[in-house]
Amino acid sequence: MPVRVFGDAGGVSTETLLGAAELRAFLDGLPGVDQVGAQERAARLATRSIKTSAKAEAIDLAIAMVDLTTLEGADTAGKVRALCAKAVRPDPSDATVPKVAAVCVYPDMVETAVAALDGSGIGVASVATAFPSGRAPLEAKLADTRAAVAAGASEIDMVIDRGAFLSGDVLKVFEEITAVKQACGGAHLKVILETGELATLDNVRRASWLAMRAGADFIKTSTGKVSPAATLPVTLVMLEAVRDYRAATGRQVGVKPAGGIRTTKDAIKYLVLVNETAGPDWLSPQWFRLGASSVLNDLLMQRRKLSTGVYSGPDYFTLD
Repeated sequence: MPVRVFGDAGGVSTETLLGAAELRAFLDGLPGVDQVGAQERAARLATRSIKTSAKAEAIDLAIAMVDLTTLEGADTAGKVRALCAKAVRPDPSDATVPKVAAVCVYPDMVETAVAALDGSGIGVASVATAFPSGRAPLEAKLADTRAAVAAGASEIDMVIDRGAFLSGDVLKVFEEITAVKQACGGAHLKVILETGELATLDNVRRASWLAMRAGADFIKTSTGKVSPAATLPVTLVMLEAVRDYRAATGRQVGVKPAGGIRTTKDAIKYLVLVNETAGPDWLSPQWFRLGASSVLNDLLMQRRKLSTGVYSGPDYFTLD
């Protein structure tokens, strides 16, 4: 069965027809990743120091890139509304603190989040497609997606079928992504690779290209439910992929590391990685997100420290 390869920002205008064998050959033909080299480069970039004025700018940028998230079975409408209030005013005592990029919830909480964020300009993201396992029939995944979009979600975070990918059935993964992309309508699609289960950086590169060529607007590291989640070497490989993909096709795709980013120091390491790998074009919430709710409080504490010279108590900001 032929598949469509998305070639530019217009969607499918430069599509190419590829069969399963050709698609697999393309992915296998991607340059291999030097794992040691990637780890060393990521570690080296993580040592970059940032001065006070640049640090203040980096903290505000990181706050604006956060996807504030609650994905628990015990989520309630009240919890989601409280999270949305924090998304709009992360520090109620300081109106200069930027609002976050989006709030991410389960599909049944989308309507609540949309109402709470009305007029704020903050996106509502919904996980879908049998999150976090991705183990469901395609019809169920599409119904999940359509329901979230109908409820008002502006972003959909789907997870790929890692079992299909690892067993070599890349065509199934490709076709599921293209089908979900179509079901998204006007909503942006973030494709979660669950890199902690992909085993190698070569697989991360292949999955990144597969997702982009199937129409992903963002590629995302993790669900946050599998360890390891986001790491600097994995994100480095994904950033190289979006950089090279834009050079090849003219279409820009975003990146979202998620899970395990807990401190301001962590967040700034990722910003340095973005700037030095993909370039400054990706240094905006439109093209880079941090799936790390727990990091927001530390960013707020460090921001207050820079402005006042003292740390706030650990209970000064609301817990998520």
